[in-house]
Amino acid sequence: MSDLFKESTHKLLKMANRLIKNPEDNSFAKKNGNGEKQKIAVLGTYSIQHFVKLLRLFLDRENVEADIYEGEYDGINMDVLDSASPLYSFEPRFVVLLFRHNDFRWENDAALQENITYINNITTHISKISGVTILLSNIALPPERPWGALEAGYGNSSRALMRKFNMYLTENHPGNVRIIDMEYLSSLKGKENWFDDTAYYLSKQGFNMEYLKDAAGEVTAMMMPDLGRVRKCLVLDLDNTIWGGVVGDEGPEHINLDPNDPIGEAYLAFQRYILALKRRGVLIAVNSKNDEEIAKEPFEKNENMLLKLTDIACFVANWSDKAGNMAYIARELNIGMNSLVFFDDNPAEREIIRRFCPEVMVIDVPLEPEKFVQTLDSARAFEWTVITKEDLSRSDSYIENRKREEMAASFVDYKEYLKALEMKGKTGIVGDDSAERFAQLTNKSNQFNLRTMRYSDGEIRQMMDSPDTRLIYVSLSDKFTEYGIISCIVLRKGCSDPLLPEDVCFIENWCMSCRVLKRGVENLAFRRIIKEAENMGCKKLVGEYIRSRKNGMVEGLYASLGFTPVSGADRVMYEYDLSKEPDTELLISE
Repeated sequence: MSDLFKESTHKLLKMANRLIKNPEDNSFAKKNGNGEKQKIAVLGTYSIQHFVKLLRLFLDRENVEADIYEGEYDGINMDVLDSASPLYSFEPRFVVLLFRHNDFRWENDAALQENITYINNITTHISKISGVTILLSNIALPPERPWGALEAGYGNSSRALMRKFNMYLTENHPGNVRIIDMEYLSSLKGKENWFDDTAYYLSKQGFNMEYLKDAAGEVTAMMMPDLGRVRKCLVLDLDNTIWGGVVGDEGPEHINLDPNDPIGEAYLAFQRYILALKRRGVLIAVNSKNDEEIAKEPFEKNENMLLKLTDIACFVANWSDKAGNMAYIARELNIGMNSLVFFDDNPAEREIIRRFCPEVMVIDVPLEPEKFVQTLDSARAFEWTVITKEDLSRSDSYIENRKREEMAASFVDYKEYLKALEMKGKTGIVGDDSAERFAQLTNKSNQFNLRTMRYSDGEIRQMMDSPDTRLIYVSLSDKFTEYGIISCIVLRKGCSDPLLPEDVCFIENWCMSCRVLKRGVENLAFRRIIKEAENMGCKKLVGEYIRSRKNGMVEGLYASLGFTPVSGADRVMYEYDLSKEPDTELLISE
């Protein structure tokens, strides 16, 4: 998708028109043959047809076939407030709402409250669509200041009221609503550039057409995490990437991290940005051609280093090829190759990764280190639906895993090692405080995922209210780490499948974080599954395994828990008689 940003809007619109006219020849998704199909509605108070074209193009580059419902000009009320409108029969997975500052009144606090009430009414109506995610634009503040320099000093100026409106959206949006930060985009591009009054009055373009690609790219990036496209780990080179110079030649004290030198200061700024990513839950890894002992010296001996070895979840420094090292990092962290983002100043190394590790996102690193932060930030490499407390502690838990490995080496018996971890688990029913993490985990987990079902926040909240559904979470801690919620299960009473008994509890989905694999968490979870199935009055449990490219490790899970294959099923299904006791050892205390 990043290549599209290099083109002009005029050229992108030509590409979008070719895609519409001849998708068989021009669609990336169709050529790949495995593109996801998604229904998307775009509604706006200004002209949106060009935006829709570019959104379709950007989504296609992400291997998504977009079936787009395009609302009429200024037709949000017509589409949303009429329950018989085609919007509701279309049943979109995403609804994009585009507003402009002059759609609202900004005279006083009463007008502000009217604006808030209106937006809440609109999102409430749309949320009636099962499983919908709403992408709602905030307000891009215009450059004009009716109060002049006093604007910033008075809470009832129009710009102050717009800021309050945007902050209300930030702090109070429902779980199924994501905020498109048009205020950020307009500030990034410059207010005088973003707003084009001539285009607005002539053809009702909401902003300068040259920035349509930025808005379409932003919305596309926001949709990807909901579709399971989540990157978790930044993989860094060392020499001339996080410091200036080559440590093997210059020594750890003489690499350029001098805060009084412009180049050294730029590398330090990049390290600060990396640390900010780590604090929000991004894993940091190193992939360097170097002797490991020499590569680690700056972290230990250079007083200006901001990054520490304790910040690195996986440190690889050797003279092997970086493509092989990349695969090793993915295995060591137990994540997919498509979770990795590679940042290396050497264009030859970047090309090797592109060729031999096509799933890895490779950043085009500029020559100037002062541009590193902007380059990585603008790549939108780490877009997630939410940031949970589990995300904030993720990096530390991987680093603490080294201590577990050291402890494991001292044990001959793996079961005794697990007991020594002093694991404590908790199972419960999902509530408002755990719904976001539940949605995130179901959309991110791939290896331990029996059916690879994906759910939106709205779908999860609907299931929470259903008497025939149970949403179970499992949290875990050990002597090193508090993991938080690490496993999610969806149970449904009854099943319409003719091959299954009527009085069953169906395990619709069961997933678990890769951070806690092979710890016996599944045994703890299974006991809670049995309890909830019995509480719903069921006599049998039925589970299904749907093979994916990544979940082969759980193919035998149901058999190991005592399930038996369902006779005659043309799918990989299993049943369990709830009258028998589970024959599994529990190594986790509750």
